[in-house]
Amino acid sequence: MEKQDLELIAELSDMNPEVKILWEEHLLYEKQLDKLDKKSHLTPEEDRVVKEVKKKKLTGKTKLLNILARHRAEA
Repeated sequence: MEKQDLELIAELSDMNPEVKILWEEHLLYEKQLDKLDKKSHLTPEEDRVVKEVKKKKLTGKTKLLNILARHRAEA
């Protein structure tokens, strides 16, 4: 994410619980993916988990960016 997006997320996290939750989930998904990415070989189950986590991460990021866009439009 861009620096200005990260700054706005930090600002809105205190005021908007949805932003805080979405950001915390995003960071959790990144950690999960990083951990699995370090493995030299993934089991079929781990491969399924990677795909699922990527979908959740993308969905959350889309929601988060929509909130940021709405906030910028209102400002």
